[in-house]
Amino acid sequence: LQLVESGGGLVQPGGSLRLSCVASGWSLNYFGIGWFRQAPGKEREGISCISNTDEITHYADSVKARFTITRDNGKNTVYLQMNSLKDEDTAVYYCAADAATYPGLGCTRDSSDYSYWGQGTQVTVSS
Repeated sequence: LQLVESGGGLVQPGGSLRLSCVASGWSLNYFGIGWFRQAPGKEREGISCISNTDEITHYADSVKARFTITRDNGKNTVYLQMNSLKDEDTAVYYCAADAATYPGLGCTRDSSDYSYWGQGTQVTVSS
């Protein structure tokens, strides 16, 4: 399974971006997907995840109500819609895939649960 992120860039505070995570080599139907970010000098943060079949989602408090994760299994793609962006959202954003299942929970935001990672896409929020 290979993952490729795209959609990052420079945006002003209050703006929006939509990140895409496209998978190849395997169907995403079998994987929960997480979005993570890492800012310079900070630890990697799990900001959102979506389960594989029932599309249960979870969000970090830092992005709740501003970011939305969705998936289109037909396109083997997961999206992260980011609205009302803030300076502190500046980071490299990664998507990752987890083949494990979590009955009741759906997915996790713990990076140690994820086996497959993309190369990341830079998001810079600045005026």
